[in-house]
Amino acid sequence: MSSTAGQVIRCKAAVAWEAGKPLVVEEVEVAPPQAMEVRLKILFTSLCHTDVYFWEAKGQTPLFPRIFGHEAGGIVESVGEGVTDLKPGDHVLPVFTGECGDCRHCKSEESNMCDLLRINTDRGVMLNDGKTRFSINGQPIFHFVGTSTFSEYTVVHVGCVAKINPAAPLDKVCVLSCGISTGLGATLNVAKPTKGSTVAIFGLGAVGLAAAEGARIAGASRIIGVDLNSKRFEEAKKFGCTEFVNPKDHDKPVQEVLAEMTNGGVDRSVECTGSINAMISAFECVHDGWGVAVLVGVPNKDDAFKTHPMNLLNERTLKGTFFGNYKPRSDLPSVVEKYMNKELELEKFITHEVPFSEINKAFEYMLRGESLRCIIRMDA
Repeated sequence: MSSTAGQVIRCKAAVAWEAGKPLVVEEVEVAPPQAMEVRLKILFTSLCHTDVYFWEAKGQTPLFPRIFGHEAGGIVESVGEGVTDLKPGDHVLPVFTGECGDCRHCKSEESNMCDLLRINTDRGVMLNDGKTRFSINGQPIFHFVGTSTFSEYTVVHVGCVAKINPAAPLDKVCVLSCGISTGLGATLNVAKPTKGSTVAIFGLGAVGLAAAEGARIAGASRIIGVDLNSKRFEEAKKFGCTEFVNPKDHDKPVQEVLAEMTNGGVDRSVECTGSINAMISAFECVHDGWGVAVLVGVPNKDDAFKTHPMNLLNERTLKGTFFGNYKPRSDLPSVVEKYMNKELELEKFITHEVPFSEINKAFEYMLRGESLRCIIRMDA
């Protein structure tokens, strides 16, 4: 066991005290892990749009003070009672969703939606005792999606920790904890395009570009990027996109434009925006008889999806996916190996890097639309 096992660790963490206000780097106390928990030393973390969304607190229950962050790479510092498959020194990725291994979802080969550890954005405490592991002068600081990686040390349920190849560079593979795996898996695991097929990607943010990367890896012959911002098209070529459509450039629904471009519709589509209109277009643009549309983006809570039933009866398939259908502990190590084997390129997703002391710059880049992923070095 490590020399600090069982002790409270004092370290730096970026604390969000109020919605939308700059994070403050504070000294926090991090309690030891309890049963089925592990304490991690975070070496690199990355900013995802989900962190920004909940930091802004526009449309969900605000919970502050809180430590955000959920894309990261680190090393196990110590383990709690009952943890047998991780030990101090293991290289890991913490993940916002989990894999308990015991529920019906975990035992199913078709699902990754663990009953116990599925994402819960409202919970700011640990499952074991309903308390936080972070505090400042006795004041509890809330967790975020069970990870809270904007801290030099954090405590995570063991089911939300993927043990990975220790040779993998953590400053690159840390981006696999959320968005990149979500888009990649939506294509490879759910849409499953065949070699030579046509794929439309709706939304060319980080998740959509990861979906395009999946289509490139699968050998799609045409990868059509669809986005309302034409400035994204040049960047998307690096991820395999071969053609582009801006719906604003046409006086007819974009699904009709795509059908004309592809002799009746694309073989596969992946929607990564959360826009209901984009979801409908993504479904209606796939070819009848065999077309498959996969929804990734998260809609507003009051949205409703409307299409004519004949679109389904004409043998189009509509699917949804969560975290690219990857089981965190079982499957993420193999995604890391795709990178190690040079099948998957991660460097092109990383647009910025900042030291931990300048973490607010990462938020500025994201808010200005300049960043796909900004890596935050915890030791700097």
